[in-house]
Amino acid sequence: MPATVAVDGRGVERGLDALAAGVRTAIADGIAVRLFGDPAELGGIEGAEVVAAPDEISNDHDPVRAVRTRTDASVVMAAKDVAEGRSQALVSAGPTGATMTAALFAMKRLRGVRRPALALQLAVPGRPGPPTVLLDVGANTEVRSQDLVQFGVLGAAFARAVLGVSSPRVALLSVGEEPKKGTPIVVDAHAELASLEGIDFVGNVEGRDLLGSVADVIVTDGFTGNVVLKTLEGTAKAVSAAVGDAARSNPLAALGGLLLRPALGGLRREMDPDTTGGAILLGLRGVAVVAHGNAGPEGLANAIRLAAHAVDENAVERTGELLASAGATRGELGA
Repeated sequence: MPATVAVDGRGVERGLDALAAGVRTAIADGIAVRLFGDPAELGGIEGAEVVAAPDEISNDHDPVRAVRTRTDASVVMAAKDVAEGRSQALVSAGPTGATMTAALFAMKRLRGVRRPALALQLAVPGRPGPPTVLLDVGANTEVRSQDLVQFGVLGAAFARAVLGVSSPRVALLSVGEEPKKGTPIVVDAHAELASLEGIDFVGNVEGRDLLGSVADVIVTDGFTGNVVLKTLEGTAKAVSAAVGDAARSNPLAALGGLLLRPALGGLRREMDPDTTGGAILLGLRGVAVVAHGNAGPEGLANAIRLAAHAVDENAVERTGELLASAGATRGELGA
């Protein structure tokens, strides 16, 4: 049976056309979609089962209060649909805080997990093999050392189950490669990760290593991870614009730009956030994917594909197994 994905039909920045195109593409891949929102708007999306959800949570609302009180909101109803077994995964391109809160309240944490983490696959041009997983990218701005250790376990489980990495290399983002470099929290996390069984911990990495191949999973707190993510996105846009300006600077450059257009087009696609679909909230008893806020049709389709693939590969169950083997379910990792 194909996975059924509950999709939040409200809050998509690029509007109904982008949502409809993305959902149709996912359905064409054989993924079943339950779409939550306004039936009058969503009824024309062929193949999707539309569920009436009259309310919406916006960026103006406090996520926790809104999720608790606005029970008819599309993202709340979609998350509940997963928790009650009618769907197997949640996808939303609405406000990140509301999506994470709704998923956490409805699906609950896996045994042994103190703080679920938001994990993103980094789109790195030319990098062979699966993308690097960076977490946390925004769920937890303040963490304990035990949280960073758990993030390493969660990221490794995701890389194994969903990305097919047999023995993921886990690294800790810091200001130096030496074990004693970094804040006290990072130093303590390094010591704990180094002694953890079942995890291939390769030590600290620095910011310059983010786009390299030294690790399959890179761990940090949500504040740092979100700043890193936005910096990478901004850099990619700036570089792309600079290359375009240089290619138009004179006739000779324009000729060179014309010759390079196919290669540059491929590079731009590799760097586009839509290629990875979005971030996945790890550590829950269900699958929840936060699509990129400005996702287009391809990004929304890829977010649904990511959610369905995580279900097909039993990512939640396999994460629970790795947590147990690492001792998290007995409280050794700060559960």
